[in-house]
Amino acid sequence: MAARRGPTGHKIELGIRLRQLRDNADLTMKQAVEGLGFSDAKLQRVEKGELAFRHVGELRALLERYGLTDRELVDSLVELNKASNSRSWVTQVRQKMPPGMTKFVGAESEAREIRAFHPTVVHGLLQTENYAQGIFERSKPIEETTTQFIRDSVAIRMQRQEPVLREDDPLKLWVVLCEVSLQYVMGDDDVMIEQYRHIATLSQREHIRVQVLPTAHRGYRSSNDFAILDLGEGLPSMVQTDTAGGAVSTSDTPEVVERFGRKFEAMAASALPPEETTDFMYRLERELQSH
Repeated sequence: MAARRGPTGHKIELGIRLRQLRDNADLTMKQAVEGLGFSDAKLQRVEKGELAFRHVGELRALLERYGLTDRELVDSLVELNKASNSRSWVTQVRQKMPPGMTKFVGAESEAREIRAFHPTVVHGLLQTENYAQGIFERSKPIEETTTQFIRDSVAIRMQRQEPVLREDDPLKLWVVLCEVSLQYVMGDDDVMIEQYRHIATLSQREHIRVQVLPTAHRGYRSSNDFAILDLGEGLPSMVQTDTAGGAVSTSDTPEVVERFGRKFEAMAASALPPEETTDFMYRLERELQSH
């Protein structure tokens, strides 16, 4: 099924089309914005799909600079810019998220399919509320965060799961988890048992595939978490990674997307088959209860 196009998808499409027009006009960013009243830094953010024009006059002036005279094309870009500025729950909480995360979470909520890997913790789209709470509580003294920050972060994480959990045209999710990430206790034993059961339940849904990469596996294993987003027809796939400083980095460069795709495929090929995930979760539960 087609991805649900929302403001983030519209921004990405707008950026792609404007970048193509600038390339066709053979202009640098500085040349494109000269005398138009806004900076090349702003144009760069627009082309990257992070921003739309608040004032339609700026867009029209830019299109004129590019020599676009086709009224229908101009009108379509104006409408696309308008759709890009529509509000969603993501824009309402963007001040509560790390740098770069707004675009990613917006794209995540509109994606058709996500493939994701995490080496140290359960992936966010699979986490229970109590498990997520445990993660943020554990890092609180290190990151010097507040109780309100934790409350907001957990709420955002739970909201991000809505596309996966909805009944109508849910987001397809394929996650590879390291075995060690499932053995690292967050909160207490009850939290972990709840988490194991949650993964077992989700893994039985037709649109969700969860695989476990055993600790004894000697093949390729990424040391960093990442997600690959399929945004549907007309938009490039996107890779998300976390930076050392805690910010979120995204790239739609084909070479980068293909490289991370190879990483994921290598680990998925070595992981336990999806049909063994439920039994694996119940085995972890039994082991925890026997201690």
